[in-house]
Amino acid sequence: MSYERLIRREDMLGCSLCKDAPCSQACETLDCAKLLRSVWFDNEDCAAASLPAKNPCVTCDAPCERACVRSGAVPIRKLISRLCSEVLPTVEPVEITDEERLKCDICGAPLENPFLLSSSVVASNYDMCARAFEAGWAGVCYKTICTLDIHEASPRYSAIKGSDGSIVGFKNIEQLSDHSLVENMEIFRRLKEKYPTKFILASIMGKNEAEWEALARACQEAGADAIELNFSCPNMAEDGMGSDIGQVPELVERFTASARRGCTIPLLAKLTPNVTRMSDAAEAAKRGGADGFAAINTIKSITNVNPHTYVSAPAVHGMSAVGGYSGNAVKPIALRFVAEIAQNPETAGMHISGQGGVETWKDALEFILLGSSSIQVTTAVMQYGYRIVEDLKDGLNRYLAEKGFLNVREAIGLGLDAVSPNTNVLERDTVVFPKFDREKCVGCGRCAISCSDGGHQAITMNEDRKPVLNGKKCVGCHLCLLVCPENAISSARKRIDRS
Repeated sequence: MSYERLIRREDMLGCSLCKDAPCSQACETLDCAKLLRSVWFDNEDCAAASLPAKNPCVTCDAPCERACVRSGAVPIRKLISRLCSEVLPTVEPVEITDEERLKCDICGAPLENPFLLSSSVVASNYDMCARAFEAGWAGVCYKTICTLDIHEASPRYSAIKGSDGSIVGFKNIEQLSDHSLVENMEIFRRLKEKYPTKFILASIMGKNEAEWEALARACQEAGADAIELNFSCPNMAEDGMGSDIGQVPELVERFTASARRGCTIPLLAKLTPNVTRMSDAAEAAKRGGADGFAAINTIKSITNVNPHTYVSAPAVHGMSAVGGYSGNAVKPIALRFVAEIAQNPETAGMHISGQGGVETWKDALEFILLGSSSIQVTTAVMQYGYRIVEDLKDGLNRYLAEKGFLNVREAIGLGLDAVSPNTNVLERDTVVFPKFDREKCVGCGRCAISCSDGGHQAITMNEDRKPVLNGKKCVGCHLCLLVCPENAISSARKRIDRS
């Protein structure tokens, strides 16, 4: 499996990732839209492996491109040809006939695969959960159940977009389930009756100890497989709830114990990232009877201040509020907290349901390698739909097969030994120089600009507009590698001893 992409998102920026895509409808041979989605979601190996040995595009006049909603904007034939010629030769020939490797569990309760919808609008009624199950999700963490009278603001979302137009960071000021407790319990019963093998993780939030206990009991009686304790929502209209609890370990312990009195099924404490250290709350939850954790919830944020009205987004009748930030931008923060819990001797070995920025199977794998045993997703589903689970499962399944893992459980925590909470463990006596691929290099000079103005003035451009490295000045920071728009710079194998 190639871990350096041969085909990137920028190669298909014109693609809108359509619903019922006309390109697939126009092609009699291939599901073009599925292949393009796999490229988008960093799953090009699975896309290439699904193709016939002989490139079907060679003699094709590309009706898919003419049928595209942005006719001619997406080089579909070229992209599929590249999957055949560039990617397929690098794909390891492994036999994948089923999804047995993906089977796992939450505290002993079985999961078909590690992927669940996280507690949010994407899992907030019967129809949505049913469609997610049909799409292949192993379970849902249902939108947080409470006894509050919920009235949502409008609008309630804002986003920060990357250069490819996709959402990088997402802000919401959404609250909890607006269905009554009776309505939600009936939804649970209907879902378990029709989908008995699917996992229902019931998110709850109470106002006091009695409510935490009662809600946990009601969810178990209605068929929930486990309970998630929402100690982390940043959008509560009432004080003393949500992330206000998660920041006070004594309250975490008290309300976990209350929920424990109400049920016997597994309890996961969903912890807030709006702290400097998550372990204090995690240890408190364990003392209260939690069986594991969910991390992370959204991060308190302000986005997009309007330069004319001076109001940040989303603006609601001239006002806004601090809200929860999610999306791929928060993944590094989420990974840091997951690793912290997994490495803490007091909580090591307990179940962690990792979440925060998962879009691709590689994102999910990072959480697994740092100690997560299940994965939850929201923002990517809001942007791309339930269908992303196909690439999540296919990509992870192929990775496990190629690595020789019999089960996804074998990969949990394998990256923890290489993570330190501080930098004092790092070796500092050698330099790893950058290596320039002069065939890929287009001579833009971005590496020289960044090195000059943000690095160590070690790169100049020659008369052919190609970079030249001054080894005496280079410190091996690799800023040039990160900014190169053509991916024409890599790490050299040679290490130079500077001791």
